[in-house]
Amino acid sequence: MLYTTVTSPQKKSISLVAHDNMKQDLLAWCQRFESKLSQHTLYATGTTGSLLSTNTALNITKLISGPLGGDQQIGALITEQKIDMLIFFWDPLEAQPHDPDVKALLRLAAVWNIPVACNQATADFLINSSLFDIEYSKKMPDYENYINSRT
Repeated sequence: MLYTTVTSPQKKSISLVAHDNMKQDLLAWCQRFESKLSQHTLYATGTTGSLLSTNTALNITKLISGPLGGDQQIGALITEQKIDMLIFFWDPLEAQPHDPDVKALLRLAAVWNIPVACNQATADFLINSSLFDIEYSKKMPDYENYINSRT
């Protein structure tokens, strides 16, 4: 696979996801950083998005619930280069019925080279990074070249 360089914009598109036992933690984190998050485009899976919309002033595009395909919707947005960052407070102590979808989502985030926070500490590091509010050049798969080489 060949790679290309793309630039993530100053205004990021951020996906917010949380398993049931982690939703209150993500809510508290979003409330803590509401001012900073409000400067970016936000997406969230169904129940998480509703919780965040109800309890913050953040403008959130709500997708469907994770187990019903919301994780896959976010994965599709990642492959379309419409998501720059994934904040996913997942529960490592609870089995998830949609675990294959979760693994696929994390795999796509790695393939397309987007930053991922799976817990509060990592999310704190990302949002407080000097790169959070500026353009950022990164390497990602050169999908156009890959498709053209197959024809």
